[in-house]
Amino acid sequence: MSEPLSPAQARIALPVVDLLRAPDGPRDRQLICGETVEVLNQTQDWHHVRAAKDGYQGYLPSAAMAPAQINSHWISAPSSHSYCAADFKSRECIALSHGSRVLVSGYEDRFAKTDQGYIPKVHLMPLGQHMSDPVAVALLFLGTPYLWGGNSRFGIDCSGLVQAACLACGIACPGDSGPQERELGELLPEGSPYQRNDLLFWKGHVALVHDPDTLLHANVHAMAVALEPLDATISRIAEQGDGPVTAHRRLA
Repeated sequence: MSEPLSPAQARIALPVVDLLRAPDGPRDRQLICGETVEVLNQTQDWHHVRAAKDGYQGYLPSAAMAPAQINSHWISAPSSHSYCAADFKSRECIALSHGSRVLVSGYEDRFAKTDQGYIPKVHLMPLGQHMSDPVAVALLFLGTPYLWGGNSRFGIDCSGLVQAACLACGIACPGDSGPQERELGELLPEGSPYQRNDLLFWKGHVALVHDPDTLLHANVHAMAVALEPLDATISRIAEQGDGPVTAHRRLA
C-alpha cells in the first residue's frame, strides 16, 4: 500500500528524532525512521513540521530530514537491525524501532534490500497489512525504558505505547493521552467490566487492559513498560495524588 506524496513532504532519516516544541526546545514527542512529515517552514538548521500519522506539530533538526519516498514496508518486530550485506554476520548499519518504515527494492535469501540496508524479512510487514490485537503489540515493548515523550522501542511513554499499539492495528490514534481520552473507542459507564484492549485514563496517563486483573502501561513507577495488578495500580495512583480513573474506553 503506497503513501501518497506531496512536494511539501519529507521523511525521517534517523532511527529516532525528538520533535521539539521550539528550536532547541523541550521534546514533545518523537518520530522514527521513515515516517512522513509535512514541512510547514524551514531554515538552514530547522524544519517546522506536521507529522502525517497524527498531525502533531514541532521542530526537527534539518539534518534529520530526507526527501520523501513511497515506503513499502514497516518493522513489525519489536526492533531490528539493518545490515551492510545480506549476511547476519556482516556489520549492522543502524537499529530500527518497531513501526519504522522502509522502501524494499528486492530480496536476497532471508533479507530484504531496503533504503536503510538489508533487513531480515521476518521483521517486516507490507504497509497496509496490520496486526489485530493492540495488547499483543504493546507486549512487544515490555521492559522498554520509560521516556517522557518517547515513541520508540528505545524509550516510550504511556501515550506513545498506546499510539504504537493502535497504529500497528490500523487504528488512527492521537499522540497525547488527552486527545486519546476524547477520541479513542467508546466511552463506557463507570463500573463496566474490564476486558482486553480497554483503555483506562487518568489525568495525564493512560494504560491498556491486558486482562480483567492486569494493566499494561509505560509508567514512572517501574520506569518501563510493565504489567501490573489492575486494582493495586488504581489504588497506588490515587494514593500518590494523581487522582481517580477519569475514563474507561473500549476500542472498537
